[in-house]
Amino acid sequence: MLPHLEKKLLPVLLTFPIIVVVLLLAQEHQKNNEKTSQVEVTQVASVPEVTTPRVATSTDSHIAVLKSEVIESKPELYEYIQVIDGCDAHYKGSCVNVRVKPDSSAYVAYKLRNGVILRVSDKVTENGRDWYKVHFDEWLRYPSRVSKDLYVAAEYVTPFHNEGTIEKRNETMGTSTKRIIVDRSKQMLYAYDGDEVFMKEKVSTGLELTPTPRGTFTIYRKTPSRYMQGPIPGISTHYYDLPGVPWNLYFSKDGAVIHGAYWHESFGRKWSNGCVNLPIESAAKLYEWAEVGTKVIVRD
Repeated sequence: MLPHLEKKLLPVLLTFPIIVVVLLLAQEHQKNNEKTSQVEVTQVASVPEVTTPRVATSTDSHIAVLKSEVIESKPELYEYIQVIDGCDAHYKGSCVNVRVKPDSSAYVAYKLRNGVILRVSDKVTENGRDWYKVHFDEWLRYPSRVSKDLYVAAEYVTPFHNEGTIEKRNETMGTSTKRIIVDRSKQMLYAYDGDEVFMKEKVSTGLELTPTPRGTFTIYRKTPSRYMQGPIPGISTHYYDLPGVPWNLYFSKDGAVIHGAYWHESFGRKWSNGCVNLPIESAAKLYEWAEVGTKVIVRD
């Protein structure tokens, strides 16, 4: 029996060490894999997520465009022209003609003085000459006074771009540190940012029958150009027709405005129909400085 058993057990005994070695090697290999996996996980975790390559999709492109529009969004700009080579306040010199067609022989609807600002919608060339087409995008008290099409020769004006009309949207707009003081008795305007004086300038406020309103106000609208027409029912019986009044800061719901005046030079004494008139250069500086929401104090 014993020799017979030895014959049967001998192969088993001979293969047993090999099985043990194989098991030990497999166990060691598993440990090595676990260590390698841990190292790879640690390395991947330390790499910033943005470096992981990914195929872009149409959705990604759409989101990128939206983000770009939000970050780079800028206010829409409109084209304006300012008369620089016209006549003076008293029509001395050569005024700039506004014609009903882009043609040097067309009917003249207006004669413009220096300082007039007009919004334009197009630029055309006729017979080798460039013309700007005037665009009135505002409410007009007397629209019948305005021709349908109006053109100004480009060589007499300077074009520029501006945001156009800006209106107060909420009570938080503007800054509490800026204020404008209009002194009716001295015919002076003072602009302050805190205690610092930004401007000190002679003005022309309203005449006795059309006084500039007294009180504390807030600039609620600003626009670089305004077509002002009179008479104004209930306020003034005076006829006037002033296209392109420059650099307007509205502060009274009755229509009182701080603006430039190209039709007179009588600053330092009462002259207007209720507005506050400034020399054009000073009006431009104040317009750029003043925000919608800036306080305006009119006093005696």
